[in-house]
Amino acid sequence: MARPIKETPVLRGKDAERFFDRMENVKPVSAEEIARIKKSASKFIFVLD
Repeated sequence: MARPIKETPVLRGKDAERFFDRMENVKPVSAEEIARIKKSASKFIFVLD
């Protein structure tokens, strides 16, 4: 039997400021990184079929 999922904690103070700063300044992902991720994902999806 699965354990219940805990509630997500609310961010306050410096943690909330840091979170919003990071969401506003998202680092772009390179084309090479996207290709690597897609290649890995395709191997995983193949195993599930």
